[in-house]
Amino acid sequence: MYITITAFQKLHGTQPLKIDGIVKLIKEPDNKYDTEAIACEMRYYGKIGYVANSTNTVVKGSMSAGRLYDKINDEYFAKIKFITNQIAIAKVMTSDEYIEEVENPESDVHYLCENPSKIDIDFIKKTLEGE
Repeated sequence: MYITITAFQKLHGTQPLKIDGIVKLIKEPDNKYDTEAIACEMRYYGKIGYVANSTNTVVKGSMSAGRLYDKINDEYFAKIKFITNQIAIAKVMTSDEYIEEVENPESDVHYLCENPSKIDIDFIKKTLEGE
């Protein structure tokens, strides 16, 4: 499952983005512009943008924040796969990919999440992977 990341130009430009860079997805239910907003953070930069949630910004074939919102925990992770000067496309990690990152002590997951074991893997398997 892929998502479009947008609005990063205003914060840092494309500087923090790199292929296979890990992005933390954080629900923002109190966002005054969008109650289904999902912020994106990266190590060293903090917030880099948002998961697109408009028909004008969601790239065809990717999932909007509204469609993803109920399928992830309050925070989860994705990896950047494509970058342009206006958007980035990231792949939402499967539960196995997430576990692999947690097992790697050098992974950015450890720097972006205080307690990686608090992610509900069973929930992810059920909602994202349909098990």
